[in-house]
Amino acid sequence: MERKKEIKILVWMVAIFLAAYFLPLYSERFREAIMAMLDLTKWYAREHVILCLLPAFFIAGVIAVFISQGAVLKYFGAQAKKWVSYSIASVSGTILAVCSCTILPLFSSIHKRGAGLGPAIAFLYSGPAINILAIILTARILGFEMGVARIIGAVVFAIVIGSIMSLIYRKEERVKAQEQMNFSMGEEEKRPMWQTASHFFILVLILVFANWGAPAEDVTSGGWYWIWAHKWDITAFFAILLVFSLIYILKLKWQYVIAAAIVTSASALLTTSPLVPMVVGIAGVSVLTLTDRRDEENKQWTLSSWDFAKQIMPLLAIGVLVAGFLLGSTHGDTNMPGVIPNSWVVDLVGGNSVFSNFFASIVGAFMYFATLTEVPILQGLMGAGMGKGPALALLLAGPSLSLPNMLVIRGVIGTKKTLVYVVLVVIMATISGLIFGSM
Repeated sequence: MERKKEIKILVWMVAIFLAAYFLPLYSERFREAIMAMLDLTKWYAREHVILCLLPAFFIAGVIAVFISQGAVLKYFGAQAKKWVSYSIASVSGTILAVCSCTILPLFSSIHKRGAGLGPAIAFLYSGPAINILAIILTARILGFEMGVARIIGAVVFAIVIGSIMSLIYRKEERVKAQEQMNFSMGEEEKRPMWQTASHFFILVLILVFANWGAPAEDVTSGGWYWIWAHKWDITAFFAILLVFSLIYILKLKWQYVIAAAIVTSASALLTTSPLVPMVVGIAGVSVLTLTDRRDEENKQWTLSSWDFAKQIMPLLAIGVLVAGFLLGSTHGDTNMPGVIPNSWVVDLVGGNSVFSNFFASIVGAFMYFATLTEVPILQGLMGAGMGKGPALALLLAGPSLSLPNMLVIRGVIGTKKTLVYVVLVVIMATISGLIFGSM
């Protein structure tokens, strides 16, 4: 063991030395790739971190702290009606900020407690595929059509793949259904579910409207344009509702909540940048919850949000840096090339052929995408010439599958079922890409 460790250290030292020794500093393409990497990172930091990521971490914290696991499982456990199980499982990703590996403990728990294979597989696929933050980022960065296609594709995938798996292994499922199922639902909720749901959806709506994308330049009327023109008024309205939620649902001291709201409002009046009041508001909520001594859950909400930030932010930063360096920076009118020639991308995943969609599905299935990293990577690929069909194929196959993910799934449901699951995802992703690319 010690010998292997020393060999590993030696290999890393040699690799780093060779990388430094042959660093192509005087190559024009290398310099352009470095600039593209920095440009994309700067753009992401300015446009997405404060308005998009920070509110999403608090939304994830609500799920982690205020909603018990038992309350989630009971809706698609073995005793639930099939239409309820599949409906809940197929949209569960909208409230779970998880990646293909984070979903595995929940999936394993559901399966071991007797949940049907179909709903469990639907949950396994849906969890990482359509979390609310990924959908917002996809629609905002890759286009509204891509965002909608991802939602529809992910929900349909979850239901169809789960149903096919249940049909293939119907004999095993019939035996399981006949057995006595005992699900441990855990402790009862501290507050009525409608209160928790209200608090959750207020945060979601703040996230949605704060990130409402601008319409096309030639669009000056219509519902989308009206919402965009009044997005900050609408966001402010839901911020007011959040104040009431903090006071009446979370039971924070109203004097402190009002004081934080006044400071946030003042910061909005003193600057034209929406980033400032968002930062001030988030800081206010953090201080209020962390210093609350009456309900430990309030403190845990912010701490859990911080845990999500620690888990996701470094991986997202790495994803953005790698995407910028390899594939360039493409946002707005910016088109800075990366180190990979556009011709390579066009040859492999350009257009809308069966091969390009299949190749994108295979690559997506085996790569590991931390939550959200698929968006900047795909942005770079599409800017380099990737077709929109293969892009959707990768979006539908990538976030829900990865090689580590497959290995764990195999340990839970066995090799054959895992292979069937992976094949179904790849085939459906390929077909979906072909359909979307031809539209």
